[in-house]
Amino acid sequence: MSSVFGTLFRVSTFGESHCPAVGAIVDGCPSGMELSEADIQPQMDRRRPGQSELTTPRNERDLVTILSGVENGITLGTPIGLLVHNRDQRPDDYQDMQAIPRPSHADYTYQVKYGFRAGSGGGRASARETIGRVAAGAIAERYLLREHGVEIVAWVDSVGHLDAGAIDMASINRQAVDLHLVRSPNSIAAQAMAELIAEVRDNDDSVGGVVGCVCRKVPVGLGEPVFDKLEAMLAHAMLSIPASKGFEIGSGFGGSRMLGSAHNDPFVQKGERLGTSTNYSGGVQGGISNGESIYFRVAFKPPATIGIRQNTATFAGADTVLEAKGRHDPCIVPRAVPIVESMAALVIMDLFLRQEFRLRGR
Repeated sequence: MSSVFGTLFRVSTFGESHCPAVGAIVDGCPSGMELSEADIQPQMDRRRPGQSELTTPRNERDLVTILSGVENGITLGTPIGLLVHNRDQRPDDYQDMQAIPRPSHADYTYQVKYGFRAGSGGGRASARETIGRVAAGAIAERYLLREHGVEIVAWVDSVGHLDAGAIDMASINRQAVDLHLVRSPNSIAAQAMAELIAEVRDNDDSVGGVVGCVCRKVPVGLGEPVFDKLEAMLAHAMLSIPASKGFEIGSGFGGSRMLGSAHNDPFVQKGERLGTSTNYSGGVQGGISNGESIYFRVAFKPPATIGIRQNTATFAGADTVLEAKGRHDPCIVPRAVPIVESMAALVIMDLFLRQEFRLRGR
C-alpha cells in the first residue's frame, strides 16, 4: 500500500497535484468530538501555496469539505472523508518535461516502478499530496489537545546556512512562529532567511532547510518497545514527507560526540512523577515517551524543480538540457511547518489509542 498511515488511527490520502481534487479518509477517530471544517482550515491555510512571495505562486484556497463521519458537528466514530478541490491547475506547464525526468525528482523512479506516471506536476510526489495529511493531522491534534492537553509546535530552524539560533521550546507557540513569513521565531534570523529565499527565487534556483518541532505534555508510556518505538514512528512519519532527507531526535547526531556522563538525563521528582533535569533523550527512552517534551528536527533538501538550465538526459538516454517551467517553491520549509506538526500529531494519536486499547484489555 502506498497511501495508508497508522494502525488504529488510520489515514489514507488520495489525489495528484493536477487532478480535480485531493483529500483523505480518516478511520479510527473517536466518536463524540466536536468537529467542523473551521477546526481544520487554519492548518490548511498555513500549508497552502500562494500565501506569500516566498512560496510557489500557485493560487489555491485549499478549502476543506467534510464529506462523512460527522453529523451535527459531532464525530460519529465512522470514517471521516475530507476533500479539497484543485482550482488553479496548469498541466500544460509540464509539456516540455514529458520526455525528461527532472534531476533529483521522482519522475524517473515512478516511471520505472509503475510504467506510467502523472506527467503534470509531481503526481503523488507533489507537495499537494500532503493536503490530506494536514487535514487528518488537524483532527488528531484537536483530539490530543482537547482531551490530553498535548501541544505541538514546529518552526523553521534553518534555511541554507542560516540558523534560527537557540529556541525556548518550553514557551514557543504558533503565534510567534507565524509572525514572520519564513516561520522562524527569531526576527533577525527570519529576515535574513527571507532575503536568502528571495535571492534564490530570483535566480531561478532553490534552497533547503531544517524544521524543528516540540511536542509538549505528551503522557508517559506512548510507543512500543521494539520495532514501533516512538522515535522510529516519528522518523517514519517525517521521512515520508516529500523532500525530507534527515531526521534526528533529542541530542541527535550531536549526542554521538558526548560522553555518557554528560549525555545521561538524571531523574528528579517533578510533582507527582519522576522527570529528568536535562532532556538529551528528546522525551523518549527505550522507544517510549517519558513525560518530557519530545523534540526533533527534520532536514529538507532544496526543491528539485528549478528554472536554471541543467544538463541531463531524456528517458531514452539522449543528452539534453532542461529548463523547467511551472510554479514551484524556492524553499519548502516555511510550508513544511504545518506538515511536520500534522505528521507528529498522527503518530502520537495512533500510539495513544494503542496504549489506551492495551490498558482497556488488562
